[in-house]
Amino acid sequence: MSGTVVVGMQWGDEGKGKITDFLSRDADVVTRYQGGDNAGHTIKQNGQTYHLRTIPSGILHADKTCVLGNGIVLNPKSLVAEIARLHEAGVSTANLVISDRAHIILPYHIALDKAQESYRDDNKIGTTNRGIGPAYTDKAERSGIRMVDLLDKDTFAKKLATNLKFKNELLTKIYQQPALDYDEIFNEFYDYGQQLKDYVVDSSELLNDRIDKNENLLFEGAQGIMLDLDHGTYPYVTSSNPAGGVSVGAGIGPQAINHVVGVAKAYTSRVGDGPFPTEQSNEVGEYLRDAGHEYGVVTKRPRRIGWLDAVVLNHSRKVAGVTELCLNS
Repeated sequence: MSGTVVVGMQWGDEGKGKITDFLSRDADVVTRYQGGDNAGHTIKQNGQTYHLRTIPSGILHADKTCVLGNGIVLNPKSLVAEIARLHEAGVSTANLVISDRAHIILPYHIALDKAQESYRDDNKIGTTNRGIGPAYTDKAERSGIRMVDLLDKDTFAKKLATNLKFKNELLTKIYQQPALDYDEIFNEFYDYGQQLKDYVVDSSELLNDRIDKNENLLFEGAQGIMLDLDHGTYPYVTSSNPAGGVSVGAGIGPQAINHVVGVAKAYTSRVGDGPFPTEQSNEVGEYLRDAGHEYGVVTKRPRRIGWLDAVVLNHSRKVAGVTELCLNS
């Protein structure tokens, strides 16, 4: 049995999707364990280009089980759309499973994300405005709604009513934003749940069963270690733990991991605000941005560009326990 984690060693966009796709050929199971649809992975296969936001890169291999683990925050709306795009391209998603414990992103998370970022004025974090942070906030304060809740009509109705009452108070009285409609959200998202229900399983049980069968497991991190909530350039970070979140986010014991592949680019990029010691805000940076097509897969924002930073790589190596390095151009 082999357990391999692929992590980015910089601020994301290191080419993890390509490496995961390559390594998935020898894997039986490919798992996303943190993050949400703010992570864009680009995969090229058989002359086609696929842009994935939530679904693991292994989905292009029909014989691989692809898992969305309990540590992610999942937007049912964007996931249903992503599945539809894959079907239109002739890609089956019969090999996809979703953790029943995964927390879901709802419209009030996105509305609050945008309102809070606007409220910060000159202290903006550079969020992607996809509701990731507010969804993880609800998870931490134990008011979040999970996939298992979304599938039960009565449970979803009660939890949504309770949450939306409070979220609308925040939106209207603190941020001066319009209130959101309960019926509209309930009807739309309950329907998404019904479309996704056949994918929902106890993913921790599935993964541990595969470990017991000595299968090869591959775990795909989102963003990069320098965006880690604890070990990145706080507060300009994401709301989860790319560095060490695999055990909790997948529901497996740490002894199942024996390889950590750190992925880095030969230069460095980052999106949004925050420290960037080697940044090149000049013609060199512009050249590398254009030559490397350095624009966000999800946000389309131009990425900031700088030289390779060995201090950053060494920090990432230590906190993530990197055992192998992959350097992308």
